[in-house]
Amino acid sequence: MEQQLARQIKALQIYAVILTIALLILAALYCRQAWGTPHVTQLDAQRINIVDSDGKLRMVISNQKLQHPGRYDGKDIAPRDRPAGMIFFNDDGDECGGLVFDGNKKESGMVYSFDQYKNDQIMQLQYQQDSPHIRSYGLKMWDEQDKFPLGPIFRADDSLRRLHDTAAYNAYFKRLRSEGYGQLERLFLGKTKEKNVGLFLRDSKGQVRLRIGIDSLDHVFFQALDEKGNAVPVNPGP
Repeated sequence: MEQQLARQIKALQIYAVILTIALLILAALYCRQAWGTPHVTQLDAQRINIVDSDGKLRMVISNQKLQHPGRYDGKDIAPRDRPAGMIFFNDDGDECGGLVFDGNKKESGMVYSFDQYKNDQIMQLQYQQDSPHIRSYGLKMWDEQDKFPLGPIFRADDSLRRLHDTAAYNAYFKRLRSEGYGQLERLFLGKTKEKNVGLFLRDSKGQVRLRIGIDSLDHVFFQALDEKGNAVPVNPGP
């Protein structure tokens, strides 16, 4: 008698578990059908990670304190101070650009960057204010060398910093720039800190070669320069 009662109780327990699971599934299906995609009017967060269905990071929206340091070859780089904003990541998991901003009474800035694959930014919309009356803003473009991507630069930077030799550090990167490696500015279209508005083009070594615009006194300038910065006649072309 006791064994039969025990079997009945166990059967009731199993039935109760199955019924509970079925009710939960029905409730979830009903809620999904009735409510659809969740909607919120306001969401407060210090950081939001946007990921693919497999968990791969695609975008980070963050305040300054929790901002992502960046990623190369699928690995986060060393922690560093970065402004609040959005950081984008490509299919390989590397950082590929972003929109960041900061500012206070003394200085402020905002940049929208587009990175070359396996390298740093090649195009950027930027605004920079160093004081209430000194500011610049516009479109800037750079050249990045495919044969010298960010990986070797990061490794060289880490090695040189461990030497604690500022002169050696500066000399190394100065030599790279002189040989055409690293980031070389090629174009700026906007307003400079000297209050000149115009187009400024640089050659493959980063030297300004053409200036077209209007200066702070409303004087028009159209100036071609040689590789040493000396004015030369403008070639009208064919």
